[in-house]
Amino acid sequence: MTPAPERVLWARGLTKIYEMGEVTVQALRGVDVDLVQRELVVLLGPSGSGKSTLLNILGGLDVPTAGTVFYRDHDLGAASESQLTRYRREHVGFVFQFYNLIPSLTARENVQLVTDIADDPMDAAEALALVGLGHRLDHFPAQLSGGEQQRVAIARAVAKRPDLLLCDEPTGALDFATGVLVLEALESINRQLGTTTVVITHNVAISQMADRVLHFADGCVARIEQNARRLSPRQLTW
Repeated sequence: MTPAPERVLWARGLTKIYEMGEVTVQALRGVDVDLVQRELVVLLGPSGSGKSTLLNILGGLDVPTAGTVFYRDHDLGAASESQLTRYRREHVGFVFQFYNLIPSLTARENVQLVTDIADDPMDAAEALALVGLGHRLDHFPAQLSGGEQQRVAIARAVAKRPDLLLCDEPTGALDFATGVLVLEALESINRQLGTTTVVITHNVAISQMADRVLHFADGCVARIEQNARRLSPRQLTW
C-alpha cells in the first residue's frame, strides 16, 4: 500500500480582524486548512475574500486574531518573532505578483542572496536551470522579460529547498503566454522537488492544474474541490 502523504501544515479556526480607526474588517472567519507533502493547492476567489491574509498567516508573515497554526509539530501561534523569522527563512519560499529583484544584481546574484543564508541550498545556477533560465545567469533584471524576472523570483524562492512554496498571484501581471511559462516553472518545482505549493489566483482556469482547489468567499472557505487529474499549464486556456 502507498503510505498516506505527510501533513506539512494545518490550521484550525483561523480568524483575522483588522482595526482601521473606527472601521473593523474581518478578513478571515474561522478557516480550516490542511496542506500535505508534494501537493499543489490553488486558493481561488475574488479580491478581498481572504486568500492573501491566509497565505500571510501560513507563511509566518502575520498572526491570526484567533485560531491555531501548526507547521509539522511546531505551534506557530506560540512562536516568538525570532522563531517565526527562522521558520520563514528555513522552511518557506514566497513568490509575489511583483518580482522584487535587485536591479544592480544579475539573475545569479539575486538567487545567491538566498543561498548565502540558507543551511542546505542548491546552487544558484541549478535553481535557475530548474525554471528554464540556465542561459540567463549573468543577465540583469532590465535585460529580462517580465516572465523571466518572475522565474528568477521563483528560483530565488526555491533555492533554499523550502518545504512550502507560497505564491500570491504569480501570473497576475503577465500575459497568457508568459503566464504559462511561469506556471510550468511552478509545476516543475512541485513535481521534481516535491515542494508543497500554494498558488493564489482569481483565474479559474489555473485551478485545473491543482490537486485541490479551495474556493474562498467573504473570509471563508466556501467549498473544496479535488481534481480527478491535473492539467498541464499548456492545456489551460483563459
